[in-house]
Amino acid sequence: MLNEFKAFIAKGNVMDMAVGIIIGAAFTAIVKSMVDDLLNPIIGLFTGGIDFTNNFVILSGDGDYASLEAAREAGAAVFAYGAFLMAVFNFLIIAFVVFMLVRYVNRVKDAMERKPEAPAEAQPAGPTELDVLLEIRDSLRKSA
Repeated sequence: MLNEFKAFIAKGNVMDMAVGIIIGAAFTAIVKSMVDDLLNPIIGLFTGGIDFTNNFVILSGDGDYASLEAAREAGAAVFAYGAFLMAVFNFLIIAFVVFMLVRYVNRVKDAMERKPEAPAEAQPAGPTELDVLLEIRDSLRKSA
């Protein structure tokens, strides 16, 4: 059973999947940092720093809470539409960034595939059947 498990783990598709998951996690960190640290501040400049995260409606209980965090800590039932809108907005930004990166990688890959390979040196063609027959005829004439 141990040998079967080793054979299963050593198969290419399991190893490829593991590498894909690891690279995907690292790539996620890069894209998240790009969105949070580079794109969102630039977008914030154009939108005046609008952040919908603290937009919410209290569904149960009384109280006036300064932030969504305070309402949740107090145990109030809240309809946090602002956090949802920001999550959708961030998703759209991340999806667009991933689309642009994949598009660039595909263009590079296509360009590398289209690169013309150096033509192989033409091998001298061997003698044709006619050439061999003529050579045999000439040899027979000389020997006769």
